[in-house]
Amino acid sequence: MNIFKLNRNDKIGLFLFAAFVITTSLIYLFEERFDERKWRSDPARRYQMVDDVIESQMLMDKSQAEVIQLLGEPNSSASAEKEVFLYRLGNPPTFFESKREQLLIVFENGKVYKVATTLE
Repeated sequence: MNIFKLNRNDKIGLFLFAAFVITTSLIYLFEERFDERKWRSDPARRYQMVDDVIESQMLMDKSQAEVIQLLGEPNSSASAEKEVFLYRLGNPPTFFESKREQLLIVFENGKVYKVATTLE
């Protein structure tokens, strides 16, 4: 008697679940964690760390001076009602036309209010 007999739908579900686990594991393995030294020394590869910077929310509520101390001087900044820092991320390898992204840091009342990527 076979206790683990699976019908067609169960096999499909198991296959999709396994594919999800493998894909998630590979993404996690190849995505780099933020490293201050690498961020400063190799700006062309910042795209490898930007997801960690955003998802970890490591910059939230930091002052402009604290952000500069951690990430270095921004490539550009704008002043209006809100202060904005932009950091170039380099060009990730791709088979299609590359979209140049930047790390966007928005300050409100002197503290980081929003961190996201934006097209250059």
